[in-house]
Amino acid sequence: MSYLETTADVYRQAAQEPQVGLCCTTNPVWQLPGLRIPQRMLSMNYGCGSTVNPRDLTGSPTVLYVGVGGGMELLQFAYFSRRPGAVIGVDVVPEMLEASRANMLEAEAQNEWFRREFVELRAGDALHLPVPDESVDVAAQNCLFNIFKLDDLRRALQETYRVLKPHGRLVMSDPTCEQPMSEELRADERLRALCLTGSLPLQQYLDLITSVGFGTMEVRAKRAYRVLSPQHYATEELIYIESVEVCAIKDPMPADGPCIFTGRTAIYYGPDELFDDQKGHTLLQNQPLAVCDKTAGALLALGRTDIFVSPSTYFYDGGGCC
Repeated sequence: MSYLETTADVYRQAAQEPQVGLCCTTNPVWQLPGLRIPQRMLSMNYGCGSTVNPRDLTGSPTVLYVGVGGGMELLQFAYFSRRPGAVIGVDVVPEMLEASRANMLEAEAQNEWFRREFVELRAGDALHLPVPDESVDVAAQNCLFNIFKLDDLRRALQETYRVLKPHGRLVMSDPTCEQPMSEELRADERLRALCLTGSLPLQQYLDLITSVGFGTMEVRAKRAYRVLSPQHYATEELIYIESVEVCAIKDPMPADGPCIFTGRTAIYYGPDELFDDQKGHTLLQNQPLAVCDKTAGALLALGRTDIFVSPSTYFYDGGGCC
């Protein structure tokens, strides 16, 4: 049995009998006017964060969500795109599609604004998306891509890049881990399916995403997620896992490499009203400016004593140097 078949078995069981805590999001559920989420959807919230952000969802976009779970994020996306077929949910597990379909019936009963036809559920997987080229505005996945081994992860990212329109957004939440894991842990297919031992270091994760062509990356949040202790797992030290929320934008790749925002800020505090680096970046006197890591490095390389550049906060909410 391949690791992908093991994963399908895990989520087949989770579709038939909701397993609260299978994944554990630390995010509060969106409280939006008129939105009611059925209890079974909440119980099947198999994610490690949130991929729903109102600033990604203006203008009633077409949204693709891969790995439907109980359908909670499908419903949340439909809140912003209230038209037939606006939200496409793709899953490889027939039982999960059926569970999500049943949950949509309950959601329709509980929400006056919601219609089942807003959400279209399709059989398929992240490696072979049943979606035409450049046909969606926003693609999302929550605690799915971390399950893939590297070659499959690269393929899933390439597929998502293919179906996004120019300047479209890939919004993701995945576990990451900076510590090495034993080969025994990495080879455990069930632990990989449970979103534990496929976790990559954050920089490797970001590098893989930009390697398929995404020109802009935003690291929006990073949180504590899990620990693997020696008492319970094949490890000699406590392993700390975090969840990260990122947005990859299908912008053209800059000649000097991608713009990756990790929550760094530059502040000019010199004698003049502003500082202009002659490369398109203007810092007003004592006013913070969000900068990508590339710009942060360039400003630090100037060696000036009147520019402060913060370390990465791994919190970013828009704006900045690019």
